[in-house]
Amino acid sequence: MPDRGGGPTGPRIRAGRPSRRARALLMTLGVLAVLGMVFTMFAGFWTDWQWYRSVHYSSVFTTTLWTKIGLFFVFGLLMAVAVGLNIWLAHRLRPPLSAMSMEQQSLDRYRMGIAPYKTWLLLAVASLVGLIAGASAAGQWRTWLMWVNGVPFHQKDPQFHLDVSFYAFDLPWYRFLLGFGFATAILCLIAAALTHYLYGGLRVTSPGARATAAATGHLSVLLGVFVALKAVAYWLDRYGLAVKSSDFKATGNWTGLRYVDANAYLPAKTILFCIAVICALLFFATLWRRTWQLPVIGFGLMVLSAILIGGLYPAIVQKFQVQPNEQAKEAPYVQKNLKATREAYGIDDTEVTEYAGKSTTADRTTLRDKVGDTASIRIMDPNVVSPTFQQLQQIKAYYGFPTNLDVDRYAKDGKEQDTVIGLRELNLGGIPKNNWINDHFRYTHGYGAVAAKGTAADAEGRPVFTEKNLPSEGSLGSYKQQIYYGEKTTTYSIVGGPQKEVDYSDNEREKTTSYQGKSGVNLDNPVNRAAYAVAFNEPQILYSGAIGKGSRILYNRTPKERVEAVAPWLTIDGDAYPAVVNHRIQWIVDAYTTTNGYPYASRTTLGDTTADSLTATNNSRAVVAQQNQVNYIRNSVKATVDAYTGEVELYQWDTADPVLKTWMKAFPGTVQPRADISADLLEHLRYPQDLFKVQRELLTRYHVTDAQTFLSGSEVWEVPDDPSNDSGDAVPPYYLTMKMPDQSAQAFSLTTTFTPNGRDNLSAFMAVDSDPGTSGYGKIRLLKLPASTTVYGPKQVQSQFNSESDIAETISLLSRGHSKVEYGNLLTVPLDGGLLYAEPVYVRGGSLKYPLLRKVLVTYEGRTAFENTLDEALDKVFGVQGSTTTPPKTGNNPPDTGNPTVREALDDAQKAFEAGQEALGKPKPDWSAYAKAQDDLEAALKRAEEAQAKADKAAGGDKAPSDGKS
Repeated sequence: MPDRGGGPTGPRIRAGRPSRRARALLMTLGVLAVLGMVFTMFAGFWTDWQWYRSVHYSSVFTTTLWTKIGLFFVFGLLMAVAVGLNIWLAHRLRPPLSAMSMEQQSLDRYRMGIAPYKTWLLLAVASLVGLIAGASAAGQWRTWLMWVNGVPFHQKDPQFHLDVSFYAFDLPWYRFLLGFGFATAILCLIAAALTHYLYGGLRVTSPGARATAAATGHLSVLLGVFVALKAVAYWLDRYGLAVKSSDFKATGNWTGLRYVDANAYLPAKTILFCIAVICALLFFATLWRRTWQLPVIGFGLMVLSAILIGGLYPAIVQKFQVQPNEQAKEAPYVQKNLKATREAYGIDDTEVTEYAGKSTTADRTTLRDKVGDTASIRIMDPNVVSPTFQQLQQIKAYYGFPTNLDVDRYAKDGKEQDTVIGLRELNLGGIPKNNWINDHFRYTHGYGAVAAKGTAADAEGRPVFTEKNLPSEGSLGSYKQQIYYGEKTTTYSIVGGPQKEVDYSDNEREKTTSYQGKSGVNLDNPVNRAAYAVAFNEPQILYSGAIGKGSRILYNRTPKERVEAVAPWLTIDGDAYPAVVNHRIQWIVDAYTTTNGYPYASRTTLGDTTADSLTATNNSRAVVAQQNQVNYIRNSVKATVDAYTGEVELYQWDTADPVLKTWMKAFPGTVQPRADISADLLEHLRYPQDLFKVQRELLTRYHVTDAQTFLSGSEVWEVPDDPSNDSGDAVPPYYLTMKMPDQSAQAFSLTTTFTPNGRDNLSAFMAVDSDPGTSGYGKIRLLKLPASTTVYGPKQVQSQFNSESDIAETISLLSRGHSKVEYGNLLTVPLDGGLLYAEPVYVRGGSLKYPLLRKVLVTYEGRTAFENTLDEALDKVFGVQGSTTTPPKTGNNPPDTGNPTVREALDDAQKAFEAGQEALGKPKPDWSAYAKAQDDLEAALKRAEEAQAKADKAAGGDKAPSDGKS
């Protein structure tokens, strides 16, 4: 047998070449990888589509999707055709390669190498640039929809007298088209030049002509197109001056034309436009003249003109005309900026009133009586008492409250009062045993609202709850208590299937439920299960026996997430708040329409402007999604999210807003008319905090209407730092039911203070009527204090509190041991020409994990009081014996768990508290007895807490599944 080179056992396999089996395996793996990638992409698309269908906003998904697809294909195809056509044309215009130079001989091997593949290479290059261009264009879907659906503002800019809609809706789209045109011209020019060079139409080192006539004509036309686009850019730049941002030392951030823009840049842009048009025509003329001489001269002239006319001339005007008399030159343009900025931010109707800053009433008793009529002073700070709600009303460890509670209005005994409210939401960290079944199937929702009076505390310093216990009961009436959607609900849950969900439990038994809502996506379909298993990277979704008929997956569960998803063209306020409306818990979300194209209006960055001491410690309250600069904002939409069903409703609030009208045209049927807002819901709407913070920041400079005063900077204010902490962040605005001097009755208001730039005394007080049930809703009132009068600002008032010896000694004693004093919101109330400050003071003991109200600080015109209750402090400040209301002592103890150890410990805590109060109530306080009582109180509360924790653990641990398998 002849030798086949394989030795005695057969033929030898060639080294380095895979076997047929290996090639088949590699091919199979490649196909599977491609299929996996395709299904992953499909899973993302499919789950998004299913989610939008589940919330009944599929039109938002389809409109956005088809707009992106349309832009992708139209602009991708335009780019691909333009580049491909120019490559083909350059190849078609190639010269015959008869006399080969050394340069062309070196390129010959490249021509020969690509010759068999030139068609495929042409398609590949065109497709690549088309894909990139299409993807970039798809990102402009908002710009396209605003341009094609734009409605007029019916307001004209003062320079060109064009409707504001041109700058807000049209100009951004024209700029995109121009940018796309530039990119297309440059890519076509590069592609054509490379092709001409490769095939001999252009020469670099060869002797003779550097370009053939055909190449010259082709490239000249492309250069002419580029220069023509530059002419269009010069023309659009004229209008762009009205929305151009720049730094102006007199005002800082500036938008719009200044003197140098109107008198130098504007004529310069017009002249450069004309020169660019002539230069473009010279390039086009090379089709007949076949020479670069005139186009090159024209292009050089255009560049020189851009330097001299567009750069040097404006600099000369600024240096020799503007700077010597800047205020006189800039005043007319500043006046336009003042007017436009105030209109764009809705502060043009701000009512500025001179306020004396000092009371004219000599009778202190009369002033004391006026306090109750002027304001309902809130001593429960929603940003401090969340731990108190947590300890007293959490009930079970798997419930929790948000870091910051909310202030709303609810009627009690026929009278509306400020109420601090929070929802008992799901807390996955408190589940007895974390596993997949517990985290996503059994513990799926929170339960019930908890509310307390904002203006009262009980004798122990705890909130006076008006809604409490589990299930919640009280003044809110009957409502659906399960909370499947909330601020703390950030993970997915699978509900409605064979696995029962924990509703709540008491000491006797665990109560379960099964979700009956229509929210979420049905997992009966195996395609849905596979898609969600991939999308959530959770294989158990595909095969778990805990998923069966009726199972639905809930996700995107925070109110802000849901509103952002169904209305991606809105900017969402940082603070969604709950309200019991029509027997259901509804999350209320304020949303804004914005643009950065309002001519002459100064720009601001929402993320920076809305930052304060609360957003610094709670990112969920920050407007972090909107960091782009805007110069127009309206609270155009009020949205609600049902805490049980997750249903999202968008209501038109600002019926005159042209930006909202534009988006309503783009997404018809998504926003309901304002008339559809129910009366019950209307009672709980309020003026939004983030809009207020933007407006107050603008009003630090734009409260003046005179250009000369604005330019001088003498009336610049600033928002003071939060005096209750050392963070250095701005003080947050506060909701408060109060009466401004020109009002006849109290109204739910949002308030803040201003101090002069660089100083701590008070310069103004600002309030906006926040109750939509009143005719004055949204009216901004500014009380401006005279510069000649020094009235303490918040920081000075806080320093005064801390510096008085009696107060300092008491605070030191309250801080004894491991106790910590926490200051609440420092509220400011205008009272009879003066300003009343009130601040609750809380104490959090070492083992006591929650703050209790211990004292109230009050000051008025230099007189300060630091007493156990607000009434006592007011009486002392005004030097009268008022009708002190004794805080209620009953009805606010933690729910009776039936645990005798807990009951005994709480009884001891009550006795210790009463002993401490008795020690403080003596003519000369017995601080030793008070300190001993505080230690006894801490010890008793710690025993109660430990006993309750053991009981909860025992009750929960016995009933929790042992593992996460189904």
